[in-house]
Amino acid sequence: MTLESSSVPVGFIGLGNMGAPMAKRLLDWPGGLTVCDVNAAATLPFTEAGARAAVDPAALAAESAVICVTVVNDEQVREVLTGPAGILRTARPGTVVAVHSTISDETAEQLAAVCAEHEVEFVDAPVSGGAPGAARGALAVMVGGSDAAVERIRAPFGCFSDLIVHAGGVGAGTRMKLARNLLHFVSFTAAAEAQRLAEAAGLDIAALGKVVRHSDAITGGPGAIMLRDTTAPIDPADFWYSILGHVRDLGEKDLSLALELGDRLGIQLPLAQFARTGLGSGLGVTALGSG
Repeated sequence: MTLESSSVPVGFIGLGNMGAPMAKRLLDWPGGLTVCDVNAAATLPFTEAGARAAVDPAALAAESAVICVTVVNDEQVREVLTGPAGILRTARPGTVVAVHSTISDETAEQLAAVCAEHEVEFVDAPVSGGAPGAARGALAVMVGGSDAAVERIRAPFGCFSDLIVHAGGVGAGTRMKLARNLLHFVSFTAAAEAQRLAEAAGLDIAALGKVVRHSDAITGGPGAIMLRDTTAPIDPADFWYSILGHVRDLGEKDLSLALELGDRLGIQLPLAQFARTGLGSGLGVTALGSG
């Protein structure tokens, strides 16, 4: 961290379930921290710890060079930026506004264009890791924005994250977060399907959960196969073909056995059926003779 980057005054808007633990990691930021929330009481722990509080986003922007926004949705982000008491009323040229809320990538692009009219840099910077990750300073941040803007936010973001990925231009951070959360919530749906099968088989589904969490902590879960830089079919001579072919063979065998069990128990397993059909092509290693 350079002296210049560490002296940048930071503002934080939105002190809810995610924003509060993120902002707490910035309390010792050398450039100083200003906070703002629609609930004035939410700022008290911060002012008691030495931060400043602003009455609205405009007042905060007047004191900040990097501004983090963690509110609920697109509408609130627009209000914080462009409303009557919004950031753009007072933000100085060169200010970087980083939106951590998960919003539409199109909203991010639109707001970046509005910010550019004020010579303000906009980055979409959604996070992954939840409140526990924020409290530990271990969030992953997916950033969409210019190279210059990303460099300006790296040092303060390092207080609440240990992985910062520059995904591309504005909107790319949001698109990466949506892809990441697609996996997250589809996995939850698959977990519910697995629980139904286990319950129908007379198993303790809480014990199953312990097994899943234990093994995923070792293997990395679904992310363990996300190692290639393309989803194109793999040439049989490629290094990855035998590895992912092995994963396909194991997966198709075990999914077939689970589906047979489901049939005997009268349990519908649509995700398992879809997974068995699409696993090989999804991994880029369709079985020999399958076309």
